[in-house]
Amino acid sequence: MAGKKYRRIFTIVIDSLGVGALEDASDYGDEGTDTLGHISQSVEEFCIPNLRKLGLANLHPLKQVPAVSRPMAYYMKMQEASVGKDTMTGHWEMMGLHITKPFLTFTEHGFPKELIEELSRRTGRVIIGNKSASGTEILEELAEEEIAQGHMIVYTSADSVLQICGNEETFGLEELYRCCEIARELTMKDEWKVGRVIARPYVGRKKGEFKRTSNRHDYALKPYGPTVLNALKDAGLEVISVGKIFDIFDGEGLTESNKSKSSVHGMEQTIEIAGREFTGLCFVNLVDFDALWGHRRNVQGYAKELEKFDVKLGELLPLLKEDDLLILTADHGNDPTHTGTDHTREKVPFLAYSPSMEGSGKLEDAQTFAAVGATIAENFGVEMPEGTIGTSILEQLK
Repeated sequence: MAGKKYRRIFTIVIDSLGVGALEDASDYGDEGTDTLGHISQSVEEFCIPNLRKLGLANLHPLKQVPAVSRPMAYYMKMQEASVGKDTMTGHWEMMGLHITKPFLTFTEHGFPKELIEELSRRTGRVIIGNKSASGTEILEELAEEEIAQGHMIVYTSADSVLQICGNEETFGLEELYRCCEIARELTMKDEWKVGRVIARPYVGRKKGEFKRTSNRHDYALKPYGPTVLNALKDAGLEVISVGKIFDIFDGEGLTESNKSKSSVHGMEQTIEIAGREFTGLCFVNLVDFDALWGHRRNVQGYAKELEKFDVKLGELLPLLKEDDLLILTADHGNDPTHTGTDHTREKVPFLAYSPSMEGSGKLEDAQTFAAVGATIAENFGVEMPEGTIGTSILEQLK
């Protein structure tokens, strides 16, 4: 470990901040998508001074934000080697896994009749819903029926998820969790495989009063093999997660997990962690960009969220020490100007900054998101797990 270049690495995933369509985007119906570029083109003001200083506008031209003559960071775009465009695939690839079979989404028509019938039989519940919907909207539509009849709300979203709602007083948390465990078992089949089953408990008895509670529980898939996170943990390094990282990796390879209430809260947690002494990785997912704005095709909301992130980034940067490295990236796109509500198949940004860097500027684009994990692994002198992909760019960060 004595040969490591950086003692602490902060990797922050701005969930869904794509920077232009991949060459195969047309195969996914995503030709011409560009999350960051289209946001910039669609809003009058876009105030991101700290991202500008790092070089975001050098990486990707923006209407309101001029490039800087000497950016603080090294930057490049990364291609996705795996198939699919979901959160788990993007993060798993970042940490070395090459996913060749995509997770399934059921946005258009809901879950197959055979799955719903089997889930109903196994749980003993009549299933209602079975469509793509907002979690708050489906409660307004169906929660009164669930409470009165003892039925079970099942729904999905643009992500690879199966979600089950249960009223904490009438349905019961233990019963909700039992039903979700059955759903997780059923959706391990290849033809029904989803990334996560989510228990969505709520309280309230009538429309206008329903509120989801903090007793949500995610039943995720474990990564298909060991990742860079496992290698770091096995080497005795700290692997601290913030936000959805715990759920995405089902806790694998982590030494500490911090749940976030929002992306701003996630940055506040990261700032607090930056004030600590540790050796290893702080891995952060900021989900609001995707969940609140991308899927809902809200360009203004997405732009404002980036501005709020930039403010917090400005608080984090002065806390970084000479032997710290900051990596900013994303896991897929979610162009809020595109049709539908699904993720978009895009390249993602990579910005790397340390106070000790003497250089900065453009790097050659990476052919896989796994450049992130490979760089982290080389820095800490740990071997990439067998079967993983990725080439380190550590020597280029001078």
